[in-house]
Amino acid sequence: MRMASVGMTLLVGMCLALLVALAVACGEEEEAIPTPAGTPAATVTATATPAAEVPGITDTEIVLGAHLILGGPMGAAFRMIPDATEAYFKYINDTQGGVCGRKIVYKMEDNNNDAAQGLEAARKLIERDQVFALVGSLGDDSEAAAWDYINEKGVPDIFFSGGVHRFATDPEGHPWTIPLIPSYTVEGTFIGEYISENLPGEKVAALYENGPQGWDELEGLKLGLDPDKNELVTEQSFELTAMSIRSQVANMKNSGATVAVYLCGPGWVGQGIQEADRLGWHPDIFMSYTSADDIMFQFVSPKLLEGAITFQAFKLATMREDPAVARHYDIMREYGGPAPSNFTIYAQLVGELAVEALSRTCDNLTREGLMDAVESIQDWHTDLLLDEVNVSFSDTDHIGLQTGRMLRVIIEDGKARFEYFGPLYVFED
Repeated sequence: MRMASVGMTLLVGMCLALLVALAVACGEEEEAIPTPAGTPAATVTATATPAAEVPGITDTEIVLGAHLILGGPMGAAFRMIPDATEAYFKYINDTQGGVCGRKIVYKMEDNNNDAAQGLEAARKLIERDQVFALVGSLGDDSEAAAWDYINEKGVPDIFFSGGVHRFATDPEGHPWTIPLIPSYTVEGTFIGEYISENLPGEKVAALYENGPQGWDELEGLKLGLDPDKNELVTEQSFELTAMSIRSQVANMKNSGATVAVYLCGPGWVGQGIQEADRLGWHPDIFMSYTSADDIMFQFVSPKLLEGAITFQAFKLATMREDPAVARHYDIMREYGGPAPSNFTIYAQLVGELAVEALSRTCDNLTREGLMDAVESIQDWHTDLLLDEVNVSFSDTDHIGLQTGRMLRVIIEDGKARFEYFGPLYVFED
């Protein structure tokens, strides 16, 4: 694998692109109808397979589902994602009449990011609720337990929010699963390269969860670090059931490291930074994109986060002067969504992609047709993505996002926020 840094992204694109929402009119072609964002889809004819033959498809509805982290400590951070996606679907139902002349119904099941609960949640959605497709499911451990079953059932499992690298790199063995976010390996590689390019000679300590996210991000970090410039002096792991990571953070400090990389979720990142402060250790901080949201300022004092670096690919909720972000605020307010955040902007991206894929499927409204439509998406761009960041899939490449930029926490007038800086990073396999 190799990775190249490309250009400085300076301006935010402000063009409004088009999506297609088509009414069912047997045998007739219709013009594309604009939605708030996205590139135009090809005009299609509404000659879909009879609804009774396809699970989750009726003459009036398309039933989608997702297994998600809805409760518990992790739910406090991630519940807003499916709620925002659902709000976007309500907006499409209200303003466009849905997709393919059908309203979108979005069903959710809690997986608690647990293997057993993840599999059970997927079974309920597929067998009890008869969903047409899973869209925007979230949780690495739960997906790991469910994806074999989902693929055996031949149910589209698209735009999954999980970064385990294997979920996106096995299109032959698991052809029905297509994540959206960059894998943890991709992100870890970006962080490693950034450190070697900008902090040569500094010693690096990594804290990672003993699970899929931690393993993959650690692998990526090692891929990106140049061993001639930076030494990874300690790798500290912890169990997700642990009550404290105090000893691991103490070991990181005692290693002599001046750079701390937190390869874990928001709560653990916050705890790690607080423990470091108690020990009087203030290294340069890097953290996973799963922490790239203002919710971090609830887990740890913004003052301790100042200068912390992470990674993302879409516009931020603080960019309220941007027309696409302003419209996102309107949609969340008008259709019962959560308070806008970086996570809710990502959630709308999930919804926009789902609408794009479905709109390409109106003349073949089957599960196979939906997968063909998803794999036909190339260089798709919405106004909520950063300039030069596009989404592409194929039948051999299921990683949708492989580009982005670094984010840094800054404090202005006593308020903390994330701000993009530096070049565009592109991952190449």
